[in-house]
Amino acid sequence: MDPRVLGAMAAPFAAAAAIYLGRRRGAEAWTYAAAGVSLALALALLPAVRAGVAPEVRLMGLLPGVDLFFRVDPLGLTFALLAAGLWVVTSVYSSGYVRAMGLENRRRYFACFAASIGCALGVAFAGNVLTFLVFYEGLTLATYPLVAHKETDAALAGARRYLAYALTGGLALTAAAAWTWMLAGTLDFVPGGFLPPRLAGGALAGLFALYAIGYGVKAAVMPLHAWLPGAMVAPTPVSALLHAVAVVKAGVFGCLRMVQYVFGPDTLSSSAAPAVLIAACGVTVVAGSIAALRQDNLKRRLAYSTVVHLSLIVLGAALLAPHGTVGAMLHMVNHGFAKITLFFCAGAIYASTHAETVSRLGGLGRHMPWTFAAFTVASLALVGFPGLCGFVGKLILARGAIEASQMVPLAILLGGSLFTAAYLLPIVRAAYFDPAPNDAVREAPGLMVGPLVATSALVVVFGALPAVINLQYELAARAAAQIFGGAP
Repeated sequence: MDPRVLGAMAAPFAAAAAIYLGRRRGAEAWTYAAAGVSLALALALLPAVRAGVAPEVRLMGLLPGVDLFFRVDPLGLTFALLAAGLWVVTSVYSSGYVRAMGLENRRRYFACFAASIGCALGVAFAGNVLTFLVFYEGLTLATYPLVAHKETDAALAGARRYLAYALTGGLALTAAAAWTWMLAGTLDFVPGGFLPPRLAGGALAGLFALYAIGYGVKAAVMPLHAWLPGAMVAPTPVSALLHAVAVVKAGVFGCLRMVQYVFGPDTLSSSAAPAVLIAACGVTVVAGSIAALRQDNLKRRLAYSTVVHLSLIVLGAALLAPHGTVGAMLHMVNHGFAKITLFFCAGAIYASTHAETVSRLGGLGRHMPWTFAAFTVASLALVGFPGLCGFVGKLILARGAIEASQMVPLAILLGGSLFTAAYLLPIVRAAYFDPAPNDAVREAPGLMVGPLVATSALVVVFGALPAVINLQYELAARAAAQIFGGAP
């Protein structure tokens, strides 16, 4: 039993309990302490995973042959480091946001935020389908109060829709887990899949559909995406949590687990399931991009951007190629850095100007230079500009499509970059070249600007620093080698 695994997951839950039961003034201190502990313990697992060791913890038997089981592999550690690392900067940003906006019910806010990260880490380290399901559903329950936090009619409506979609996905995943257990007698994730080789035809299609619905809701693959734009009524740090740190990333992470660790490339290669998934991703990229172009509300435009880029990650898994998996893992992380930066910028703009729409951002780049410099860097990264983190993942995804001899996914990937430029770069142009409506506009408080500068720096570091890129690639390549039986 590895105490680092339990400690990384337990710290957020302990903080959540201490925050909710303690005094209001201690909420931020508990948050900072737990975020630091979780990140430190997740980083402490890195040398073992790089050495080919998978730390494990088995706590109790839940079903015959199925334990509450945690295993840290390269894919899980990648997701865990993303969640724990971004929690640190989001905690600082949240402190600035709640002060600037006068947010009420701060103890509930910070407690639910901590519990959400704890569930995300449980998802990351889950060693089987049932353990994944427990924390996946826990993530739904922990984030629901955050979406509803403002308690306005719009917030409550958005939260109810989110809950309805997420619980429906959870029911589909529960049915899939029960069916999988009946077929295989186990639920433990295995690189390359563990379902019996005789599974084919209607049984394979039905089981794959249940998993795809279960994970596809949080991954916001169309037509399962409608909850996500509506959830943008939540406070901006919650939007960042939903899009970059926990919820939607848990969905795409689940898709990677499903394709590579439950079914496996060998089982799926003889079925139509990957083609259906690729088609769904293609529709999502095109329709989501068109929807983004039509949005004047900044956070909703960013929400549809998330819908698009999540499908690019799922697309990488559906290629059933080593570099497709590597590219999906890298883009999962790199999209997180860029998207959290964009949402941080949206919150800083609102805190300073109360502007929520794209049409009101003209000229603000000259008055909020740090915020719009970060916005520009993150936007270019999502487009795939060389030297920024988004370029690395997209380049490897493109190689994966060519490796799999699939030109349609390659066209989807390239088209997604063009669409991203179309709905993000006009914001940058207007911010710098249009006349400013109010010369009195200033930057948001330092506790908000500091984190967005820090995450935009990560966008550069993970796109330009060879040592960091190589470490990230090493983890992804190790996962792909385990799945496909050879180094990519």
